[in-house]
Amino acid sequence: MAPAGYGNRVEGLHAVAAAVAAGRVERLTVERKRRSREEIARLIDAVGEARTQLVDDTRTIAETEAPQGVVADCTPILPVELDSLATETASVLVLDHLEDPQNVGAIARSALAGGCSGLVMSGRRSAPLSAAAFKAAAGALERLPVAVVGSIPEALQRLKAHGVWAVGLDAGGDQSLFGLALLTEPVAIVIGAEGEGLSHLTAKRCDVLAAIPMTADTESLNASVSAALAIFEIMRART
Repeated sequence: MAPAGYGNRVEGLHAVAAAVAAGRVERLTVERKRRSREEIARLIDAVGEARTQLVDDTRTIAETEAPQGVVADCTPILPVELDSLATETASVLVLDHLEDPQNVGAIARSALAGGCSGLVMSGRRSAPLSAAAFKAAAGALERLPVAVVGSIPEALQRLKAHGVWAVGLDAGGDQSLFGLALLTEPVAIVIGAEGEGLSHLTAKRCDVLAAIPMTADTESLNASVSAALAIFEIMRART
């Protein structure tokens, strides 16, 4: 059975505008008091009055706390095949069961900005690609290829079989992320779950465990911050 799509519900100005630009919006819901605002009026013009409904308060139907007066029901985005991400210039982010959709969205935003070729995440025990993730991604999830897999360790094995190196971010890693030679090769950066880090089996499947250098007695970084540092270190190494 093919994986279900994602992004059926999008909320917030930037996320909805990106979905409108992608031609995915089936129904637009707008707060009456905001419809005359320039940025909202442009969305209504693009979607059409026939597919726009007005309500007093979008927060009553929204999944996020601050939908900014606009909610869109959309045609879902279909995930890509994992093997399609295993290219000669691969720079893939693999999320090992992250649970915070805002972290997932923020990582997607950094990944697109840093030129990453795709995102890999599990379809189980992970944050869904929900309205909250799309809002945090600010349009990045419309453009960034995403593969949804059943097992992260198995996904790493498949990527490695195609010549992609697996680098896990781990505070106890024996190499530094900065200056890591493997980053110029086809690479998958593996980000561990909030609080727990990489699972035991996922860590075993990594070719290298790399740490982000920090001063002593410093708490570990947020997952999205760690991912951003890795993304732009890959860009620096390759340019």
